[in-house]
Amino acid sequence: MLSLRRRSLAFLAVAVCLAARTIPLASQEPTLTEDQIKQFLLKAKVKQSKQTAKGITAPSRVTLSDGTLTHDAAFQPIDEHKSIMQLASGTEINFRDSYHFDIAGYELAKLLGLGDMVPVTVERRMLGNTGALSWWVTAKMDEMDRNKQKLQSPDVNAWNKQLNKMWVFSQLIYDTDRNQTNILITQDWKLFMIDFTRAFRIHHKLEDPKRLVMCDRQLLEKLRQLDKAQVLEKTKPHLTKSEVEAVMARRDLIVTQFERLIAEKGEEKVIY
Repeated sequence: MLSLRRRSLAFLAVAVCLAARTIPLASQEPTLTEDQIKQFLLKAKVKQSKQTAKGITAPSRVTLSDGTLTHDAAFQPIDEHKSIMQLASGTEINFRDSYHFDIAGYELAKLLGLGDMVPVTVERRMLGNTGALSWWVTAKMDEMDRNKQKLQSPDVNAWNKQLNKMWVFSQLIYDTDRNQTNILITQDWKLFMIDFTRAFRIHHKLEDPKRLVMCDRQLLEKLRQLDKAQVLEKTKPHLTKSEVEAVMARRDLIVTQFERLIAEKGEEKVIY
């Protein structure tokens, strides 16, 4: 359920897509491949940094330069573990709020063909800490701003398809903090998900199965093909075996849910 809790970077980097593809960004953005962005994030020097005012964990906005390119990134070093945590939503046992989940979210999104909806994110040590470093692209607004301004996408159908992809992914990773401030919207109405630090719970159930109403055909097929060994390999050392097993259990529930909906309503009303 969308929360009004502002813990996300409403202006965080949104970055792009699949390896070995040219990544088209906004007009003022450089055109780079995913690997070029990764190398920049990993090697560019920090010129300046400033802690952001938004969010409970207040990540830092850092300006990086490799001598040729200068660009901003978001740095999130949070890695908090508590046996019991009191939240607005209730008590959570074995609570984790970790930058590792930002990196795991990015890697898993790529496996599912959703790499163009999540910022390119790497692990890096800087500013005295190790954390997740994400490419920064200024968004036009977040989902909260869109609702406040009562704005609609010029292509409502395309927008709803993006939302459905997001909700499928959020259920897969059991994202407890998918709220309106961490759903970013670019000038051309592309949706980007940021901030997965409170995802990847070890529950073998779905957080809110009512969110699963329609699914992209290719995404559903990639979910069916998702392999535990591959997920373990791509997300190590950021996810534990138990966290990956929970992802796979939820994958099974998601696939079953859509198969049931197809049987009840017909494929044309469920799959696009």
